[in-house]
Amino acid sequence: MLMVKINQVTPSPLHISLECAPGELHALVGPSGSGKTTVLRSIAGLNKTASGKIECNGEVWLDADSTASKALELTPAERSCGFLFQQYALFPHLSALGNVLIPLENSGLNAIERKTISMELLDRMGIASLYERMPHQLSGGQQQRVALARALARQPKALLLDEPFSAIDAPTRQSLYKTLAELRADLNIPILLVTHDLREADLLADRITVIDQGISLQTATPQTLFQKPRNSRVAELVGISNKFHGVFDSGKLSWDGCREVFSVIDKGKIPPKARVAWVIPQSGLSVHNIPTNASVPVVVERMSSLGQIAVIQLRIQDSENTIEWEASSAEVKRLCMELGGQMHLEFDGNQIHIMPLRPINDPRRFQESSIFK
Repeated sequence: MLMVKINQVTPSPLHISLECAPGELHALVGPSGSGKTTVLRSIAGLNKTASGKIECNGEVWLDADSTASKALELTPAERSCGFLFQQYALFPHLSALGNVLIPLENSGLNAIERKTISMELLDRMGIASLYERMPHQLSGGQQQRVALARALARQPKALLLDEPFSAIDAPTRQSLYKTLAELRADLNIPILLVTHDLREADLLADRITVIDQGISLQTATPQTLFQKPRNSRVAELVGISNKFHGVFDSGKLSWDGCREVFSVIDKGKIPPKARVAWVIPQSGLSVHNIPTNASVPVVVERMSSLGQIAVIQLRIQDSENTIEWEASSAEVKRLCMELGGQMHLEFDGNQIHIMPLRPINDPRRFQESSIFK
């Protein structure tokens, strides 16, 4: 188990709490400059961490307090992290084999053993036949496979991946996804992945942590994160299109700019008459071409197709509010939907998720985590 808790103001503001189990892939997502790469570098020991605790498989890698005179801080070599950088960072004057051999130089193994391990890793990456090639003779995907083999050469206790697929074309990326999935099953070590691509995080990760301005805002499974974001800022960062504002009072949710009022389960976490943000997943929306007792009249404002999926923008009648609905092209055809036409939209109140409106610097985000208690 990799457990990370960093709470510092300098040298880089970070307020992060997360954990990653062996065999788990945990993605870190957030905007550029949010601190995702800084978290990886802090775990690996490449960045100075003023205050926090990092532990892997029961071994403490860092235990520092900004007010204490002494701190436990293992070197990067002592932490034994495999780190895969965004730009591969291969040595240009060394062959593919030579690059993988580098981490094994001081391992105590003889030359034959080091070469055997390196060739086995290149074979595992599917590029053993390219062992003599120099980095400039390899494609981007092949270079990334060499870099991944090198990251695994010393049997790391954790694997850190910093946007490893961002500079690779889509077909190569899909192939590397498959390789990573196979490695997860075999390695059984914590894997942290930094990515800007939410689809990638959704596809690969068991859990996702959203980071903004150095603060971990929410950790959840992809399904929970996209359907039940913790607050309005998380919903914005994960790209939820159907996000609105209103007032929630004793199980009744009003919608700003609309006459509609929805019945929503009151869990007792939000005070009466509180202004809130709210979202609804696609599964909570249904569209009909005839009215129902619970439907709202809407006008079709925009239609676009993405392969077999149509994305429809619907405007609530007598309102400026719009909502995005996704359906198969066959469903759109069945409904005889056309631009400017009237349809009837039904909301499942059980799937409406209400969130507090909370600023980025809300002090509740800095509260102590129970990870190390």
